[in-house]
Amino acid sequence: MDGKKEDATILRGLKSALQNEVINLQKQATGLSEQESISVLKKEAKKRQESADLYLKVGEQERCNKELYEKQLISIYLPEEMSQEELEAKIDEIVHRDSLEITQQNMGQMIGKIKKELGNQADGGAIANAIKRRIA
Repeated sequence: MDGKKEDATILRGLKSALQNEVINLQKQATGLSEQESISVLKKEAKKRQESADLYLKVGEQERCNKELYEKQLISIYLPEEMSQEELEAKIDEIVHRDSLEITQQNMGQMIGKIKKELGNQADGGAIANAIKRRIA
């Protein structure tokens, strides 16, 4: 990496993504909420991971490393997510508290409900995987 110059370029790209979201949501007067900003940053980090995965599949290790570096830089600005154990304990708590039954038929609804309750504390994919394991 080219150090601080490269980081500045990446951060300008993030600023642009945030500005685009402000325009998309028509929030020029108020700006984005913390939740909305985090959502944009998570999407950007996810894009970097997906690109890194594709580069790795085709043997482009240098490009893969660049994408992973960008993801790592973005993650500095994201709240820390729950560990797998914490996530599963929280799902157990929600299921017990609300007397929920998770089945293959209502899995999508349960993922949505738990994701809404946990907010930015856990990734949607991690929630889905934890619920799938409960069903299996």
